[in-house]
Amino acid sequence: MNFFIFTTGCKSNQWDSYVMAGNLKREGLLPDSLECAELVIVNGCTLTEKAETDIRRFIQRARSVNPEAKVVLTGCHAQAYPERSFGADLVLGQREKFEIADRVGQTGCKSARTRDFPLEGVAINGPFRDRTRFFFKIQDGCDRFCTYCIVPYARGKVRSRPAADVVEGMARLKERGVQEVVLTGIDIASYKDPASGCSFKGLLKVLESVDTPARIRLSSVDPACIDEEFAGIMEASRKLARSIHIPLQSADADVLKRMGRSYSQDKVRWIVSTLQRQVGDIGIGMDVMVGFPGEDNDAFLETYRFLESLPIFYLHVFPYSDREGTKASLMGDKVGEASKKERVRKLKKLDAVKREAFYRRFLGEGVSIIPEGKLYKGRFMRGYSEHYIPVYIPYRKDLENNLITVRIEKLEASILIGGNPCRQSSS
Repeated sequence: MNFFIFTTGCKSNQWDSYVMAGNLKREGLLPDSLECAELVIVNGCTLTEKAETDIRRFIQRARSVNPEAKVVLTGCHAQAYPERSFGADLVLGQREKFEIADRVGQTGCKSARTRDFPLEGVAINGPFRDRTRFFFKIQDGCDRFCTYCIVPYARGKVRSRPAADVVEGMARLKERGVQEVVLTGIDIASYKDPASGCSFKGLLKVLESVDTPARIRLSSVDPACIDEEFAGIMEASRKLARSIHIPLQSADADVLKRMGRSYSQDKVRWIVSTLQRQVGDIGIGMDVMVGFPGEDNDAFLETYRFLESLPIFYLHVFPYSDREGTKASLMGDKVGEASKKERVRKLKKLDAVKREAFYRRFLGEGVSIIPEGKLYKGRFMRGYSEHYIPVYIPYRKDLENNLITVRIEKLEASILIGGNPCRQSSS
């Protein structure tokens, strides 16, 4: 039997699909195209209404191009809303998603209604189709229960991968030629080694002294984790990329309180200034949600002006989406769709201004990138700097997946263009 996996959502979902594919291949199943696969697996996000729409549309497409295939819906959507199967033959939740090969003959809903899920074992095997960057899940689940978020119900309780397994996995990735690994999870700031109690900050210190890929990048880090110690770890590190993503969501005190978020403007401003002081040209990105229930225009402007005043790199902007089962879905004073769209538009315009200003800081400078193999505009290849800046350079196949230093020559049509490598390390 052959299979095809369609993945939506976060980096943790990408890891989960990687593990699922490895499990299926060990059972003798072979990966194939959507049009030819006998088994089509949808590993679906359910964070927003749009994510749900993406699942429904993909299943419709799969039925159209490959009507004989068996469709399995799994992941966060299957756990949180198993009754919304969109015509899938089999629905598997978080506990069952790594057992697909054993359940191929089943139909219907097999999603256990629980928040207790095991953490799947490490199964790192190569070679990789994209060796340039690998998403390594070190933690799963969330216990924060922000009022707008379905994730604690979809992903379950917090659990962490043993530090020894993380260290072993990092060594394997280095052996297999991976140059950059992204430490990911649902709430990596809550990481805690089950045996020793080692925290996320402690794990970062451990990874500094063992075999790992050349560059380690962090996914989203909750503001509660970012203190002087954390900034000092980033400052001293030879491996951590100088980039970080912070889930701000709002800067209005009342909105943050209704969201169940426990920080303030002052805390976030301190975080940004501390990181910039200690880590230098760090690229700081932020999640921003607009249109949360009760967010009037004054509250939105409070957030806009705060973000405008911060020397950050980029914004990830998205509108609030009601998710059944969350406290926010029951709140009144909902914001209209037209207002949400206008607020998204304004913040995306601010995002474009922030990005260009950050890019211009590096004109004429040398930056380290790891070029990917894909061809852009018929003549470029792209790599990300440690600050998470995309840099385009003349295409040379021999540079793929090598850590190189290039000089930024110009900003053209909102993209940074670099020259030939000044320095190159072996992969």
